[in-house]
Amino acid sequence: MSTRQRDPARAGAAGTGAPEDTRRDPASDRDTGPAERVRGWFAGRLPATWFTSVPDIQVDREEITIVGTRVAPATAGGSDAERAAAAEGRIRKFREETKGRRIEIAREAEHLFRRKVSWGASCANVTEMFTTLSVPVMTRLRQPERRVLDTLVDAGVARSRSDALAWCVRLTGENADSWLSRLRAALRQVEQVRDQGPGGA
Repeated sequence: MSTRQRDPARAGAAGTGAPEDTRRDPASDRDTGPAERVRGWFAGRLPATWFTSVPDIQVDREEITIVGTRVAPATAGGSDAERAAAAEGRIRKFREETKGRRIEIAREAEHLFRRKVSWGASCANVTEMFTTLSVPVMTRLRQPERRVLDTLVDAGVARSRSDALAWCVRLTGENADSWLSRLRAALRQVEQVRDQGPGGA
């Protein structure tokens, strides 16, 4: 008669026999500021030679967007069109040379934070997004709001109600940029205060 030793590494919780997954999901822990963790992780993961300064990293529920600044090419005495073309070429070169490494970093981040990663770069006065995520957002509108969208469609400003709604969101973001910036700063302050609370440690 033989006895078999139970492998504790393969034993699951409550004797289920399933392997226990001890990995922590940072994105699901809302009490410790996921945006701050994301920015800190990328600060340590991105090569120091990629950008001239700390990249702009934006985080929402579905996506992480990284936009960094590249060194502007020397175009002394050139026209605006020449400088813009040189900046676009510098961005394209960066995109091609870093593609493999960016894919590797993005896969790690997507696995860790459960969000898609999008990349972009700025050079001089040119900013280009390499990839971006388009996410459908459902909403309910009453007749007065629907009439606003229909007016934009009828006037040729937008192709459809959904396009008109996206146009309104972009317009609001452009005209209320300073207010939205203050609101985002206030939300970051709330996260920091919450982290210092009894359950933050």
